[in-house]
Amino acid sequence: MAIWVKICGLTTRDAVEAAVAAGADAVGFVFAPSRRQVTAALAAQLAQGVPRSIPRVAVMLHPTQSQLDEVWSGFRPDVLQTDVGDLQTLRVPMGLMVMPVVRGGGGVGLKADLQPKYRRILFEGPVSGVGSTSDWNGAAQLARTTELVLAGGLNAINVADAIATVRPFGVDVSSGVEASPGIKDPARIHEFVQRARAAANGANR
Repeated sequence: MAIWVKICGLTTRDAVEAAVAAGADAVGFVFAPSRRQVTAALAAQLAQGVPRSIPRVAVMLHPTQSQLDEVWSGFRPDVLQTDVGDLQTLRVPMGLMVMPVVRGGGGVGLKADLQPKYRRILFEGPVSGVGSTSDWNGAAQLARTTELVLAGGLNAINVADAIATVRPFGVDVSSGVEASPGIKDPARIHEFVQRARAAANGANR
């Protein structure tokens, strides 16, 4: 199995360059309240030079329509990542793909009637950005029927176990590659991507 890797919560040019150099498949910028929150203008600046083959993901949480419109006009992301329930009321601009967030552990679940609507979902714990591991068993069930990106508490140490247990389409990391809250460590980014790739290659044997 190949593995799709997203590095999320990028706040500096060094971190973006490290993610691209490490071979990340997507880069994420957070627009929700967080230590990693950026403005649309800063995200656009940070993403300059990112190859068009690497999607730029706008990570939001319960955004208003005006907040989404502001990010779209100022940043022009390729993908919107937000809770699946948010997508029922938002008018998503044409050309903006969506990756709904489904939360385990008592959060919003993925209803059976919604599943065919979204080819790819991100599975997260009840609260984003706190480094808590999500429900891998619940994620594994969803991973059988959709392209599931596993997030929540991943790091270079546990990503191989996560991939072996869940067999996801992809993995998403933020705090697990940080030197301090909100500040990414380029070496940890490289190590995470390498270990994720190695784990996925091992699952093919």
